[in-house]
Amino acid sequence: MTEPKTMGSKMTQLKIAESNMTESEMADHGALWRQEWADAQKIKGPGLKGGSIFYRNIEEELDLARQTGGGLPLHLPSHTIDFSTCDVLGLGHTGALREEFLKELEANPGFPITAGGSRLCDGTNRYHDNLEREIAELVGVESALVVHSGYTANQAIWSTVPRSGDVLVYDELMHATALAGMKVSLALEQKPFRHNDVDHFIEILEELKENSPLIKAGKRCVIIGVESYYSMDGDICPLREMIDAAKDIFPNGNAQFIVDEAHSFGCMGPNGGLGFVKEQGLEDEVAVIMITLGKALAAAGACILSNNTIRSLLINQAKVMICSVAPSFPLSAAGRAGFRVMRSEKAQQAREYLHDLTLFYLDTLTSNPMYKKANAKGLLRMPVHEDGDWHEVPVTHIVPIWCKPKHAYYLSFHLVRDGINGTPIVFPVVARGEDRVRIFLHAHNTYEEVEFLVKSICSWAEEMMEIEASGDKNRLPTAARLAYALVEKNKEENNGTAAVHAPL
Repeated sequence: MTEPKTMGSKMTQLKIAESNMTESEMADHGALWRQEWADAQKIKGPGLKGGSIFYRNIEEELDLARQTGGGLPLHLPSHTIDFSTCDVLGLGHTGALREEFLKELEANPGFPITAGGSRLCDGTNRYHDNLEREIAELVGVESALVVHSGYTANQAIWSTVPRSGDVLVYDELMHATALAGMKVSLALEQKPFRHNDVDHFIEILEELKENSPLIKAGKRCVIIGVESYYSMDGDICPLREMIDAAKDIFPNGNAQFIVDEAHSFGCMGPNGGLGFVKEQGLEDEVAVIMITLGKALAAAGACILSNNTIRSLLINQAKVMICSVAPSFPLSAAGRAGFRVMRSEKAQQAREYLHDLTLFYLDTLTSNPMYKKANAKGLLRMPVHEDGDWHEVPVTHIVPIWCKPKHAYYLSFHLVRDGINGTPIVFPVVARGEDRVRIFLHAHNTYEEVEFLVKSICSWAEEMMEIEASGDKNRLPTAARLAYALVEKNKEENNGTAAVHAPL
C-alpha cells in the first residue's frame, strides 16, 4: 500500500498526535479523511454574532450535529481497498462499463448532451424510447420509465401512485426517499409494520380490513411498500409470505405491492441478474418495481417497472418528472451500457464470485477468536447473521458491523487508517443504539483483501477491549485519538470555541 498524498499543512497538524505512534502505526492512509472530518466539526455559530441572522441560524443548527461529531464532510477518495461503494459487481472498477459506454457513444455519433426539456416538453427522444422498450422487453413488463435517480423514482412512485382513500402499509426500514414521497401522497393513512415481521404485517392488514369499509369492500386499496435487500441491515424481504397473506386477506386484489430493488437488481436473479422479484417468480404479483442503474450496473439513474396504466399516471401526474429536464444522453447511454454488461458471462461470474466471497467473509470473521470475544462483550455484532446459517439461506453483499454508540466512528477511523473506506452510519439515519459501519463486499475484492478487512476489524476490537479492561473512560483508540487531536487543534485555533466531545 502507498501512503496517500496529502497537503503538507494537514500533515503538520497531525505531528502532535502521531508523535507517540510506533513505526507500524505510521503506515497511515487516513490522514486526509480525518482532517476532512475534523474540519467538518468546527463550531461556527458563535463566530457569526452580529452578522446575518439568516446564516447564523443555519450554522447554529449545524453546530448541534458538530458538537457530537456528526458534521458530515464530502470525503475525497483516500482509501486503497474498497469496502463501501455500490459498485458491487466491479463493472466500474474493472473498466467494463467504461468500455461498453464508449462503444455506445461511438455507435451514436453526433449525440446531444442535453435532453432539451422535460419528458412532456420535447425532452423525450428516440433514444429514450428505444432504451425503455429494451428494458421492458428484457425484464418482461409493459413499461420501463427511466429517471435521473432512485430518489426521483421513489418520489414519483410514492407521491403519485396511491390514490385518495388508499392506505399505505410499509416496512419501518423503508428507504428515506420512499418515505419522502409518502409525505406528499394523497393517501393520508400510513402504517409502518415492524421490519420483516410477517405476523405484524398480517395484523395491520386485518385491522384495516375490519376498520376500513371501503377497503373491505374492495373500493379502495392498500399499497404495500418493501425493499428486496435492505440497504442498512443487509437482510432480505420475506416477499412471498407477504404476498400470500395479502391475497388471503384481500381476495379482491386491492392490496398491491411496490418493491424497491435498488440493491438486488443486477446482483441476483435469472437471465443476467434481473433481480429479486423475477428470481422469486412474483413479477405478476407486484404492481411496481423500482431499480437503480448506479449500483450493480455502475452507471447512473433509475427505472420504474410497471404496466402502462402506472406509466400513464406517472407521466401525467408525477410532478418530480413533469418539472424536471429529461435524463441526458450520457446518463441514458451509461444505463444502456450497464444493462448490456450486466447480462455478460463475466458479470454472471462476478455474481457467483461475490456470493462465495460473502460466505468466506462471514466464515473468516466469525471464526476469529477476537471477534468471538468482542461479540460476547457486545462490542461488535451482526444481528442478521446471529444464527450462523449463511450457508443454508440466501445472503446479501451488505454486511454491516454493529457497534456500541459512538464506536462506529472509532471503527471507521481505524479502518480508514488501514486504507479501507468503511462508512459510519449513526442516528438519525438509523435508530438510536443501532450505530454501525456499513460494509459492502464487491466482486473486485480479493480473498486477501477480505482477510485484511477481518484483521483490521479484529485489531480494533482487541484495542477496544484493552481500553475497557483498563477502566480509563477518557482513553480513545489510536485512530480516533488522531482524529480528535485535530478537533482540539481546530478548537485552539478558534480561540477555545467548544467542539466535539468523545466519551467512550
